[in-house]
Amino acid sequence: MPKLFIAAGACSFGTHVVARELQLPIEIVKVPLRTPDSPIHHINPLGRVPALQLDNGEVITENSAILPFLADQTSDHQLFAPVGSSERAKIQSWIGYLSSELHVGAFRPFNRPERYLADSEQHPAIKAQARTQIENALQHLEKQLQDGPYLVGQRFTIADAYLGVFLGWISRFNDLLSQYPGLQRAYTQFTQRPSVQQSLAFEQA
Repeated sequence: MPKLFIAAGACSFGTHVVARELQLPIEIVKVPLRTPDSPIHHINPLGRVPALQLDNGEVITENSAILPFLADQTSDHQLFAPVGSSERAKIQSWIGYLSSELHVGAFRPFNRPERYLADSEQHPAIKAQARTQIENALQHLEKQLQDGPYLVGQRFTIADAYLGVFLGWISRFNDLLSQYPGLQRAYTQFTQRPSVQQSLAFEQA
């Protein structure tokens, strides 16, 4: 049976949700991060989640690869779209945007300013600029969600599962999400999905 390696509260939450949403025969393995003895280092040399280990031992890493791969394990395109369709390209485009602009471009410097500058006295400035980048990214997403809770079309896709990760992180900021009614609506819909509730219960156990 394939194994999906995740960590509590990490960006792997989106892939975790998708695996449960599609009821795929995958073992979910929760691992610690940033500890030298974590088993994730034996799976992914970078020590990152998510990581998907297939039955033949092959390992797939990165949300942008694992999310489409999981969605393609079903034939009905429940969370994705047919190959060659514009809908599929749009879904992949939003995954790319979330990965580059929101995760790496904004949350990473906010959460780990030491990766960008060793001088701890400069970390508040890095975090302040990162907060601005988060808000800029949210404004673009808010425009897309003005007419409904989903990024592409009128249904939940892997892009929305990935967006839910960051909306959860943003909900920890004081009242930030309340400034974006479209995003707030999307997050409410997201948290009501059984797959999300199951994933949260597993990660918090």
